[in-house]
Amino acid sequence: MKQYDLLQLSAEEYRKLLRRAEADIMEHSALAGKVMARVRQEGDRAVLAYTREFDGVSLAAEDLRVPASEIQNAYRQLEPRAQDTLAYAAANIEKFHRQQLPKGMWLQEIDDGLMAGEKVTPITDVCLYVPRGKGSFPSIMLMLGIPAKLAGVPRIIVCTPPGEGGHIEEATLAAAHLAGIEEIYRVGGMQAIAAVAYGTETIPRCRKVIGPGNAYVNAAKRLLYGVLDVGLPAGPSEAIILADEKAEAHHVALDLMIEAEHGPDSASLLVTHARPLVEEVIALVEEYLPQLPAKRREYVQTVLNNYGGVVLTGSIEESLRFVNEYAPEHLEVLTADPWALLPQIKNAGEIMLGPWTPMTLSNFVLGPNAVLPTGSFAKTCSGVSVHDFLKRTSIGYATPGGFQKAKEAAAHLAELEGFQAHALAVKERR
Repeated sequence: MKQYDLLQLSAEEYRKLLRRAEADIMEHSALAGKVMARVRQEGDRAVLAYTREFDGVSLAAEDLRVPASEIQNAYRQLEPRAQDTLAYAAANIEKFHRQQLPKGMWLQEIDDGLMAGEKVTPITDVCLYVPRGKGSFPSIMLMLGIPAKLAGVPRIIVCTPPGEGGHIEEATLAAAHLAGIEEIYRVGGMQAIAAVAYGTETIPRCRKVIGPGNAYVNAAKRLLYGVLDVGLPAGPSEAIILADEKAEAHHVALDLMIEAEHGPDSASLLVTHARPLVEEVIALVEEYLPQLPAKRREYVQTVLNNYGGVVLTGSIEESLRFVNEYAPEHLEVLTADPWALLPQIKNAGEIMLGPWTPMTLSNFVLGPNAVLPTGSFAKTCSGVSVHDFLKRTSIGYATPGGFQKAKEAAAHLAELEGFQAHALAVKERR
């Protein structure tokens, strides 16, 4: 397992540690540009060609949309335990996100005769991007679909990569059924992002796309910024376990593997000043690894020797400074008193407190959204919420008396900024 002594790192080594998979995203920009251009020109033909090339799946244009009967059958054919599990997760996710719903409209008297406020309306259409690749993600379908439905978005479509033979994993379709999603397309990767940005003969153009993806998907999103709303930056998974000398080593070891098993471009770091803990954790990870399937074991080993590992600090204060600078997607606090540290944590997509709140809970059933900002964007972005599917519009109203009270100040400010028509519009108003 890779180890970094924070006090010994050079400036370049420190920057590389903070960058994680961002370098990979930039490397894919040239390829993403070619895909964008071809899909824009050729529509379905390019989408199908790239699906053959990148996913190894041959489809016809009429196969792109998943029939409603296939979605319904997937739910019916799912074993009862899986149905119950998805229903439990969906209920918790809905309870959490329903609390986020704002008032539809508010108005306040700003001054005598002057009213201002906002009205909230859903965006008209959205594409939910549900990845596949290195795993099946029915939880992501719920995390995106439920808040979109609660927000009242009139048209919700889903793009998700097809598996062998064009198959969409049953649990993912069942989750779509639970969330009330009916329009699903068998397309993923860069070609999916391009398709919803420009529209094709089969796939509708959308004003927004939201959902996590690999470095290729994120490269495509960045190129299309300005063509459509690409949502929050949600790239390869990343997590920090913040621990002190009171942390249970086996909890740390187990939880260090959670986000690492997502794929080789993920990042999973133990940040601690408790040096004796590190040796225990390394030994326990080696002990637990054989319990993972070969593919997941390989991912964990790669991550912990690449973008992940151990960051050794000199104190809990230094650990907190590093956490806030790194701004992880997931942060788990395994310290003597995690609540005492909470006010000092400024930058994280989510914060899980204590040994009984592993990220497994938050990823699936706790309720908060698991689609979170990566690549240090937790410094300025929040996780997915109903607010991602809503927009606010300002409202203003002035009575004749309110206008008379405000007009002199408005005209003077307009003149200070050199806008004579603005000033004239209030000065000459009768």
